[in-house]
Amino acid sequence: MNDDSQPAAVRARSVVKSFGSGDTQVTVLKGIDLDIYLGELLLLVGESGGGKTTLLSAIAGILDIDDGQIDVLGVPLSNLPSNKRTRFRGQTMGFIYQQFNLLPALTAAENVAVPLLIQKIGRAEALRRARVMLNRVGLGDRMDFLPKNLSGGQQQRVAIARALVNEPRLLICDEPTAALDGPNGQKIMKLLREVGRSPDRCVIVVTHDSRIFHFGDRMANLTDGRIVNIEQIPQEGTA
Repeated sequence: MNDDSQPAAVRARSVVKSFGSGDTQVTVLKGIDLDIYLGELLLLVGESGGGKTTLLSAIAGILDIDDGQIDVLGVPLSNLPSNKRTRFRGQTMGFIYQQFNLLPALTAAENVAVPLLIQKIGRAEALRRARVMLNRVGLGDRMDFLPKNLSGGQQQRVAIARALVNEPRLLICDEPTAALDGPNGQKIMKLLREVGRSPDRCVIVVTHDSRIFHFGDRMANLTDGRIVNIEQIPQEGTA
């Protein structure tokens, strides 16, 4: 659970982001203020086109913002040059996208091992950790399958395992259950909640799936480029 007496793991202040210029300019983020704390899973909800994915990209340092400040784990990310942002992102963040982005020539286990290999971890150890994570997402019997031989839901679970394998302190998820059926979606959200409840980690999840709302600690509603509401989600035994 979040403890707002502690410094925020993610601190966004007056964040503005526009696309285009002149008469075609569209402001997507309109002065966003948001704190995300270690030990919590924050849900980000709101209408399509409201700026949710843009905000995730800004928090990750993938998009430059036009104005404002974003600090991640005490680092002023929006002030870092691109190469340092890339390095910081690789060391501290994990990502689950709507697109799976699996490498077609690699097996499920090899795909999951990629972030570890990039960190210069030996191949045998990287594959061992990858297999452990694939077991956690229920794909212990699909480790040696190529992506083309996996269903969409199975590919999504491989992508989730890949995002978790290097134990990121900040996990950024864009519709992580979109390709999953109900039982597998619930299983994955239990895993993400477990990650979010770790005292030195946090998770932010963009979703439209009301079936998973109860897995969150707080819910922020982003509509028309603004955070219009942040609410605590009642937990079992506290409602």
